[in-house]
Amino acid sequence: MVAISLSKVQQTAPALVNLYKSAGVSLTKHGLDGLRAAVYLVVDHSGSMRPYYRDGSVQALADRVLGLSAHLDDDGTVPVVFFSTDVDAETSIALADHQGRIDRIVAGLGHMGKTSYHLAMDAVIDHYLDSGATEPALVIFQTDGGPLSKLAAERYLCKAARLPLFWQFIGFGDPDSKQFDFLRKLDELAVPGKRVVDNAGFFHAGEDPRRVPDAELYDRLVGEFPKWLVAARAQGIVPAQGTVPPV
Repeated sequence: MVAISLSKVQQTAPALVNLYKSAGVSLTKHGLDGLRAAVYLVVDHSGSMRPYYRDGSVQALADRVLGLSAHLDDDGTVPVVFFSTDVDAETSIALADHQGRIDRIVAGLGHMGKTSYHLAMDAVIDHYLDSGATEPALVIFQTDGGPLSKLAAERYLCKAARLPLFWQFIGFGDPDSKQFDFLRKLDELAVPGKRVVDNAGFFHAGEDPRRVPDAELYDRLVGEFPKWLVAARAQGIVPAQGTVPPV
C-alpha cells in the first residue's frame, strides 16, 4: 500500500498527480512498491547553479521528488538541504505548498558560494539520526560540479555506509565535464575495502534536466536502491523485516 493515496495527492497537490503515477510505475518495476522509506533532497546552491534556479530545473526536481516521496513516506514533506561553501538552509518542501517553493526559499538565502558536499551530508546524517527514524532513507543529492574537498566527501560517504542511508547523486550540466569525474569515482568506491556496502549511485541529467522524461528520471533515481537494500539488510544496517525487493 502506498504511503499517501492518489485521492490525497489529488486533493493537496493536483499538479503532481502525473508525477505521482509515474513514480509508482517505477517503484513497482523495481520491486519497491509497499516499501516505507524517508526521502531527502540535497540541492546545490553554488554560483554556477544560478541558471538552473532561473529556468525552473530545481523546482522541477523538487516536484518530482515529492511525487516519489508520497509513495514512500506518509508525512507529505521532504526535508531539503541547500548547500554551497556552507549549509545555506535546512528546510522542507510539502505537497500542500510545493508550487514556487524553491523560489521562496532561495529568495531568503544569501551569497551563492562554492561546493562542499560533506557539510550537506553531515546535515542529512544529523537530521536522520535526530528524527529517530527506523526506516531506510533515500537521499537525492543534486549538484553541478565536484566538491571543494574530495577527501572529506569520500570520508563522509564511507562512514555513512554503516547507516541506513542511500545517496543517489544526480548531476546537472555538461555530461562530458571533468567536474563529474569525482562522482563517478565515488560511485565505484571499493566494497568492502573502502565501505561496508555500496551506498551510492550517480547519474547525469544533462544540461536541461527538465527534458529528462519522468519515467526515465524515476528509474534512475530508484534503480540502485533495491540492490543496496539487500546488501544493507545482509549487513544488519537495515532491519530484515519489511519489503525485500528483488535484485
